[in-house]
Formats: sequence, C-alpha cells, structure tokens
Amino acid sequence: MATLDKNNTLTLLGEVIPPGARKTINFNLAKLYTTSTVEVPIIVERSKKPGPIVLITSGIHGDEINGVEIVRQLISKKINKPKIGTVICIPVVNIFGFLDLKRAFPDGRDLNRVFPGNPRGSLASRFAYQFVKKILPVADLCLDFHTGGASRFNVAQVRIDPLDIVSTEYAYIFNAPFTLYSKTIPKSYRATCSRLGIPILLFEGGKSKVSDKKIARYGVDGAMRVLDHLGMLSSKIALPGTPPPTELIERTQWLRASYSGLLHVKVSCGEHVTKGQHIATITDPYGKFRHPVKANQDGFVINVNEASLVYQGDAIFNISREKTNSHGQSEAEEEI
Repeated sequence: MATLDKNNTLTLLGEVIPPGARKTINFNLAKLYTTSTVEVPIIVERSKKPGPIVLITSGIHGDEINGVEIVRQLISKKINKPKIGTVICIPVVNIFGFLDLKRAFPDGRDLNRVFPGNPRGSLASRFAYQFVKKILPVADLCLDFHTGGASRFNVAQVRIDPLDIVSTEYAYIFNAPFTLYSKTIPKSYRATCSRLGIPILLFEGGKSKVSDKKIARYGVDGAMRVLDHLGMLSSKIALPGTPPPTELIERTQWLRASYSGLLHVKVSCGEHVTKGQHIATITDPYGKFRHPVKANQDGFVINVNEASLVYQGDAIFNISREKTNSHGQSEAEEEI
C-alpha cells in the first residue's frame, strides 16, 4: 500500500522515499514468455517541503506515443522537480502494449476498461488492481495523457465530467485549446479516481503511433500551469505565455461517411466550420464519382479521421454541437 506518514515520508511499492529524495522504482508484475522481467519505471521527485502529490501518467494505451512524449519532456526539462510536494511520473503504464505499439495488454484487454481491477483476474485486471492499491492512494491530483485511437486525430483537449467541479476548475487552469464535457466511462482509470475522490484531468491530443510536437507543447504547457497553480513549479522553470481561454464544448456529434471510398479531408482539426461547408470528398478508386462531405452543423472540428480509405458508416468528423462559457451539465460526446 502507498502511504505518506506524519513525518512526510512516502512509501511506494515497499520503497521508502524521504523528503527531498529522487528515486526510480521499478513496478514488476509479470514476465514475458521468455521469463524476461518487464518493468514499469516510476520516477519520483520529492521536495523537502511538504505539499500536494501529483501523479502524472501516460501510455495506458501502448500505442499512444504522444502522451509518452509529453511526460518524457516533463522529466527531461526537470519540470517534475517540485518546489513543494511530490511529483510521480509514469511515462509508460502499459509497457506490454508499448513494446509492440498495440493499444491493449497481451491478454487482448483494454487496460482503461478494467479498473479498479481484480487480483485474480486477467493480466490487465491484475495490473490495474496493483496500480490502484499500491500507487494511486497517495495522489492528490492525477494528470493522464492520451491520444486519438486508430487513424483519428484529436484536437488538444481536456475531458472532464460535467459534475466534477474540482476537475473543472483544474481544466481551466490547464487551459488546453478545448475542454470537453465527457461522462466518465465505467471501469476506466478516470472512473476509479472519481470513486476515490481524486481529481483527474484526461488530456487527449494527436493520434496513435505518432509524436506531434505541437500537441506535446499543449500538454507540457498545461501541466506546467497546473503545477504553478499548486505552488510546485520551480522558479528556475519559465512559465509559458497565456494562450486564449479554453473553448468549453458541451456536446459533439459524429459525422459519418455516406459512401465507401478514398477520403480527402479539406479542413484541419480544431477549425471552426459552418453548416453546409464542404469539408471532405469521398471518391472511388476508378474516377467514377466524387461525393462531397458537408458539415451538418456549425461548430469546431474536434476529431478528424485521417484514414485514406473509409467504409460507409465510418466516423470521419466529430463536430461540436454547441459552445458555451457556462459550467452547466450537458450530454457527453457520442462514443464510436
């Protein structure tokens, strides 16, 4: 069990980490078929001064390289070395999937759908259980970095439950280009944090298997703003400039392909489009037809399918249905 005692001494996975210490702990749970040990490095940076404990994770899905790059930069630039409190970084949670650039665990399960886990369940479920019991309890705030799945490119965004007031306030501090109301998915990491009363920001940006410098910059800058708000950012680290306020998106709707064929996208992710605007073209391989895809509503393009080939019914654009500066509850985005 992870603990923090009255003397501000942190115990994590059986390792004692006193104030002011830096330690890398290897989280071992299972081995490869060859019996080779697979280790998940956990980088812990502690200030001598007490303060919040922030847990920063990425790579829950093994093919989401962009999130890994964000956490790597936080470590390499020493942003994770706090003025007060503790920063725990786990750049690659799903090391099994990362080795093969696959989303899931070797057992075929999505780690982000088996929380809080089961000590006698599948490999992914056992990993989730150990994570929740031995690491998560000491966290005061979690930052979790993801990217779009498959060929879908996500605009830089933070997703929050509309009923989670604390996470909503942190989202405004993070100040990603977009903040989306998104209901918590059962058995996800975010759902477990919510159940334990731990605020969490889920950042999404880019697409799987690709490292995008612009998206990484949004993630790093947002994390810096949160750490600065908590009084944890070192005075040696220059705070990024203040961007325009985040666009709060209450609802989105997927636009799906009416035809199968080659997809030619004409707009960028994050762009504002108007109803009836020509935003893509679907063609056949033989030069027989060209089908224009038109926006079905005004809104921001939150997600773009960058696949070259699509089938009829495939989701190709996710467009916001409304934009507001209120903090009211609304319908979450449609799941693919």
